[in-house]
Amino acid sequence: QVQVVESGGDLVQPGGSLRLSCAASVSRRFSIYAMGWYRQAPGKEREWVGHIRWSGANKDYADSVKGRFTISRDNAKNVIYLQMNSLRPEDTAVYLCYVVISGWSTYSWGQGTQVTVSS
Repeated sequence: QVQVVESGGDLVQPGGSLRLSCAASVSRRFSIYAMGWYRQAPGKEREWVGHIRWSGANKDYADSVKGRFTISRDNAKNVIYLQMNSLRPEDTAVYLCYVVISGWSTYSWGQGTQVTVSS
């Protein structure tokens, strides 16, 4: 069983910062391979934002957020964070966290958290 819960979405002004959290509840039978973020803006395709691999903590980011967004993790709590700086109106979207379990071919998703960047 895997449950994913995001939090931290809010309304923020352009140039501002926001930190999202994603907590995964995972049965002890399973191990996490990676966790990451997508985002979905109205009328646009879902866009991958970035992820972190549990082994080695390697991180990858989409070019659109590289240098502005940072993913970090708390291994003990199966929690990841998305620190978003220098936010732009085009970052407005529902941010969805996902968990990849080792050996599974599908992702486990959270319900999403809304981020709105507007003055």
